[in-house]
Amino acid sequence: MPHTPDLDVSRIRAISLDLDDTLWPVWPAIERAEGVLHAWLAQHAPATAALFADTASLRRIRVAMADELPHMRHDLSGLRRESIRRALQQAGDDAALAEPAFDAFFAARQQVDFYADALDALARLAARWPLVALSNGNANVHTVGIGAHFSASISAQGLGIAKPDARIFAAAARSVGVPVDAVLHVGDDVAMDVVGALDAGMQAVWVNRAGLAWDHPRRPQLEVTELGALCDRLGCPAAS
Repeated sequence: MPHTPDLDVSRIRAISLDLDDTLWPVWPAIERAEGVLHAWLAQHAPATAALFADTASLRRIRVAMADELPHMRHDLSGLRRESIRRALQQAGDDAALAEPAFDAFFAARQQVDFYADALDALARLAARWPLVALSNGNANVHTVGIGAHFSASISAQGLGIAKPDARIFAAAARSVGVPVDAVLHVGDDVAMDVVGALDAGMQAVWVNRAGLAWDHPRRPQLEVTELGALCDRLGCPAAS
């Protein structure tokens, strides 16, 4: 088994955190939002709702748009909006409805169900270090109700660069005024979060809620199945 590097807590001056599938499961939120979108289309663009009667068909357009518009792959909101526009056009509905339709989807997308350990862990971590949200997704920490815990929020959409590009990790470090090697990154995705952070010079924590086997030659400094264990390992006091 490859050697697991030791976590150096003394190096940590800030923590960056992934959002989707680290603080909440993402697919329930997306599926709920897709249901809201279809209901909106049924009311305002019935031809589109009929042509794309199941959410999977709309999702296929969304995937196709990512292939057609590779320059927008970092912009999940833009891709979703354009996929709605494409669906409206194919059904013969008014393409201008893409904007309000996306707004309905996006509002529902921000309704997330946190993992049981997430909110307590955020409070514990934020009491000790500045936290940076670092996400390729389009959730907004303020809209979902956790903005008070974060000193900064960096998104692929806003920066124009997505994980695992080292530049987005460097931007997270700059946002709180610390060197990149002083940041501990926490996330669930092996390539995007762990390997990306390690390549950028950060220490990394793999949040492995599903108990998967590690399958990459480089290893994180720490693996946890829930965020409370991370707080305990870092010596964070219990939230008051």
